[in-house]
Amino acid sequence: MTDPENLRLDSLEPDDLDGHSIDELADYLDAGMQPADPSIDDSPACQNALAAIVRLRQSSLGSLEAAAEQEAPADESWVSGVLANISLEARAGRDVPLRPAAPTERPVMTEGAIRSLVRSAGDGVSDALIARCTLEGDVTQLGAPVRVVVEIAVRAGSTIRTVASEVRETVAAVLADQTDLVVDSVDVVVRDLVPRTDDDPADDRPGDEGTGHGSDDEEAGA
Repeated sequence: MTDPENLRLDSLEPDDLDGHSIDELADYLDAGMQPADPSIDDSPACQNALAAIVRLRQSSLGSLEAAAEQEAPADESWVSGVLANISLEARAGRDVPLRPAAPTERPVMTEGAIRSLVRSAGDGVSDALIARCTLEGDVTQLGAPVRVVVEIAVRAGSTIRTVASEVRETVAAVLADQTDLVVDSVDVVVRDLVPRTDDDPADDRPGDEGTGHGSDDEEAGA
């Protein structure tokens, strides 16, 4: 399980989100994003974080209620850990070059934008929720091999290997389509199981009845 003690919200620097904290962004959402705050609305890092918070809330709200009764792993400290990762990942980070259309061009994407792209793509996979994304390798060099590690939670009752495989394929496809990274591998590690709620559609996928952690590659979720 993601360790919230290593990712305390109150330890994050304001520069991570252009002077805002994850709690301030959550409050801004709760207020309907009114009155408008240009320092949030015009900040790519804040917008990426807001979108991730919305997806997290949509995926975990019912699960948190179920966790209160089932003592399942997806409790509020787990969500705090994911929120902390969102804040850290939203930082601009390194500039990642894109292939120029002309010799005079130097197009780049920020590392934070790529991590947010991965998180958005992975969160779109049914029964998956992205807990953390890291890019390993020299992303500042065009053509250098990069390893993408995606840590996920899987909704209980779904087929773990199938969900992990779908996340891997989806992330690989979006990176190939929207970046010029040379992706050596996309490794998906299952860190948690999120309890299924009464409102969730019945899972008609065959397979994994097990409740332990697993991984779609040789790397078991340790």
